[in-house]
Amino acid sequence: MAKTTTYEGFTEEERAAMKDRAAELKSAKRGGSASKKAAADDQAVRDAIEALPEADQVIAEKLYAIVRDTAPDLAPKTWYGMPAFARDGKVVVFFKPAAKFKVRYAEVGFNEWAQLDDGDMWPTAFAVVAMNPAIEEKLTALVTKAAG
Repeated sequence: MAKTTTYEGFTEEERAAMKDRAAELKSAKRGGSASKKAAADDQAVRDAIEALPEADQVIAEKLYAIVRDTAPDLAPKTWYGMPAFARDGKVVVFFKPAAKFKVRYAEVGFNEWAQLDDGDMWPTAFAVVAMNPAIEEKLTALVTKAAG
């Protein structure tokens, strides 16, 4: 009798993100001067943004500009192949493109090093379907608060 099984593990997109992360970690171990690494990380983020479909790209470009202008101490870097911004190597804010995981909305997320604490519960990820002045204002406030 033939045995049939189904595998409910990682999706193709999740496996690709893990491969991206492994490549990022390998690249980080290569060393080099701090300024060259920072420039390479910035270029990797710009390349990741440029590779996105237009809807995701518009949001990611605006987030990049917001972080650059309001939290210049956060360094651009890729994280699982996605644009992210870190302090002391720890990702504070990241952009999760809708297209990367074939979902209906992109996310701007904040990790535990973001200073968004507000009582006993607070949001750490925000669905974003389009960029407009109101969303830009909200993201600017969140990035400013997250960066401390």
